[in-house]
Amino acid sequence: MRCVNRWLARSRAGLVGILALLVSVSALAHPHGWIDIKVRLITDDQGRVTGLHQTWQMDPFYSLVVFDELNRVEGATLDEGLDQLGGEIRNNLAGQGYFTRVRVDGEPQPLGEVSEYTAMQRDGRLTFIFILPLADTPLLDGSTLEYQVYDPTYYLEVVHAAEDEKPLDDALVLRGMPECELAVLPADPDPERVLAASRLDVDESGEPGLGRYFAETGQVVCP
Repeated sequence: MRCVNRWLARSRAGLVGILALLVSVSALAHPHGWIDIKVRLITDDQGRVTGLHQTWQMDPFYSLVVFDELNRVEGATLDEGLDQLGGEIRNNLAGQGYFTRVRVDGEPQPLGEVSEYTAMQRDGRLTFIFILPLADTPLLDGSTLEYQVYDPTYYLEVVHAAEDEKPLDDALVLRGMPECELAVLPADPDPERVLAASRLDVDESGEPGLGRYFAETGQVVCP
């Protein structure tokens, strides 16, 4: 998984120690963690997409390290620490395009700035929820919207929430437009890139944009 945010960087040393106790050395290849996501497309009355409501759940190991750090801060509650952490995550993701790429009929869509976000503890995992607005508001009618959410460095793997390798019903949601077909398309990386990623150690980085080859694609097709 990707090592691009300060909050991840601070917890990396602790995470590696935990992982070393639980997995073999051969398993310590990229990615080093994961984020389960759920995405809900936000539309207006005209069927234009105004934003992507995203819920990210960090993997249990990262969550454990982060919660432990926050609980060690004197004079602050966990909720206060999470409020500050949410701001740090948002600010760091802003410089990375919020890990999100959106296309409509193949055309890249400009993104707005995130102003609505929160970090919380949910089911024992660090959860970051935010609304990513689109700078333009493309019309879905007669269009195909696709998005990918990924860490460019592939230190962290970002996948849609799933059970038995099948995306959950609420992993990708669009309300009010039942005629549209929704799908989460799996990644299909070249075997050579899979091998190259597996050889990267915890302190190494792959080629620029490595994560996009391992990214799932959320797809919304509206007739």
